[in-house]
Amino acid sequence: MRSAAKYLLPAYGALLVLGLSWPFFLPGEAFALRDMMVLPDMALTRASLGFGDLPARNVPQDALLGMVPFPVFFVRALIIGAAATAAFAGHRLGTHPLGKAAAMTVAVWNPFVIERLLQGQWSLAVAAWLLPLVALGGRAGPLAQWTASLTPTGALAAACFVRNRAGVVIAVLACAAWVVAGALATGGGTATAASAAAFAPRAEQYVGTLGALMGLGGIWNSAAVPASRAAGFALFGIPLFVLLALGWRAVPRRWLVLAGAGFAVALASWAGLTEPIVTHIPGGGLIRDAQKWLVLAIPAFVTAAGALTPRRAAAALACALLQVPDGAVSVEKLRPVAVDSPTVAHAGRDVFFTDRAPLTLVRGEPTVDPAPKQMNAVESGALLVDGTLVDPPSPRWLAAHEAVSQEPVDTARLRELEIGLVVYPDGHVLETGAPARGLPPVGLALFAGYLAALGYALVAFKRSRSAAAKVVGSATDTA
Repeated sequence: MRSAAKYLLPAYGALLVLGLSWPFFLPGEAFALRDMMVLPDMALTRASLGFGDLPARNVPQDALLGMVPFPVFFVRALIIGAAATAAFAGHRLGTHPLGKAAAMTVAVWNPFVIERLLQGQWSLAVAAWLLPLVALGGRAGPLAQWTASLTPTGALAAACFVRNRAGVVIAVLACAAWVVAGALATGGGTATAASAAAFAPRAEQYVGTLGALMGLGGIWNSAAVPASRAAGFALFGIPLFVLLALGWRAVPRRWLVLAGAGFAVALASWAGLTEPIVTHIPGGGLIRDAQKWLVLAIPAFVTAAGALTPRRAAAALACALLQVPDGAVSVEKLRPVAVDSPTVAHAGRDVFFTDRAPLTLVRGEPTVDPAPKQMNAVESGALLVDGTLVDPPSPRWLAAHEAVSQEPVDTARLRELEIGLVVYPDGHVLETGAPARGLPPVGLALFAGYLAALGYALVAFKRSRSAAAKVVGSATDTA
């Protein structure tokens, strides 16, 4: 059995990884779905550094993609590599072949990752896949932590599991990139009461909200839920939760506490208790999409699956697959696509697009506008959810819209707003005379700190590898 498992487990892990990451092996120009917009010609902009018109939700992710030579290939490698890392961590956390298979399944093939991928939040899915390895620590832990820290949620989640000085240093440098930028550029990081309600966890067919959360589902956007879960397969998440609860003794107490904290945030949002925090406490906007904090439960779930008896592990594996049996089919929406991007000779100047919506349609799905990924575009950020305005337009966009709506256009006001170009739907461009603004020095320094954290992680990896080699050498000499 064990000799067969030596070959079968890696093959099974490869199937799990391929099942959810296959769109990223396909040729194509760009990736675009809802919150995901990865283009071949992304730019390092003020917004990508956290100093744009909107909160720094994609910092330092967008800055990194604006700097690397081939961002589309980079994202392919990150997603495939993160899924493989999750399978590896699940294999390590299992105590016997069936336990390893169950842990690998829970780590890779779970509703949280699939729903977040379908929402276009690829970097959060990457963080979820990497978190078990971050929790395990070891030589690759700091590198996994740095990669998981592409967005604020991933950075905070990874920071919760660090156990050494290297992890603390990486957490500080990674979080500073968006904490400082948010405080200096876009205010307190709060959100509206309407958004707190709109982004609360949602019920799924036959299990309600609580049952959906038990299986690591329940994302706010029903359009990002695989068809099988909408048809009732979410039911299998409940027996899976019960089975995993039987393995709780094998889970480190800290991981159990963090899992409980993740569920507490999601349940509090479901009950409407997070609205005062979201609307009034600085940084409270981080928990308006409360279901995403279930990411903190993933290391505990994976460890519990790996510790089950063989019979229970087999049942857990089956339930994990059956609660999202169409996972491989649902991610078809992530196939590469050609994106119609605006072409503007902006020369670094800020650009205001008149009558351009914050969202565009890609294959019939609402998707973020590509323009801010390629240039310093004035962003509205207005967001409608089920017909309710949950995020109002940014003050700068409103001021620019008012100036452009006047007859004649108030170019003096546009210059005050440091907007150099106004682009109309017919392609006509109005130059205001405002020069290009340089990138914010503080933003560049913070991003440099994030890159320095990568260097620190690499040094920590090299040192731990050298230390391991010395231990092996000493053991050999002694023998």
